[in-house]
Amino acid sequence: MKRVSRAALKKSPLVLLGLFVFVFALWAQKKDEPPAAENKIPPEAAAKQNTVKPTAESLAKGKKLYGYDCAMCHGKDGDGKGEMASDIKNVTDFTNPEALKNHTDGELFYVIRHGKGEMPPEGDRAKDDDIWHLLNYVRSLAKK
Repeated sequence: MKRVSRAALKKSPLVLLGLFVFVFALWAQKKDEPPAAENKIPPEAAAKQNTVKPTAESLAKGKKLYGYDCAMCHGKDGDGKGEMASDIKNVTDFTNPEALKNHTDGELFYVIRHGKGEMPPEGDRAKDDDIWHLLNYVRSLAKK
């Protein structure tokens, strides 16, 4: 069994403390970065067209996905009053026809895929068609 010197044992807490301070400094620096870049949607993404027609089947698939991923914040009916909405600022009310009126399908697709503000991204775990189904359903909420 290898013996550890007393000097090495005394240095271990200092190394750990130094590492902790370094990680904390990096974390604090990241929090202070301006969020403006995350809200910029590339023009080619905004121009993307929905490839899925809003059929009854598409809306049913979108509603199912919405229940899994969106209802907790946006509310089961899309009114922006989900269980977690009180912890988040500016949750969109999809039942308001004005809420998404000035947003292209491409912009909304991008936000769902990449997230925005406190909204987490779907990332690569969702297929493109699933996001289009979800988008069809969300747009249908304002028509009721």
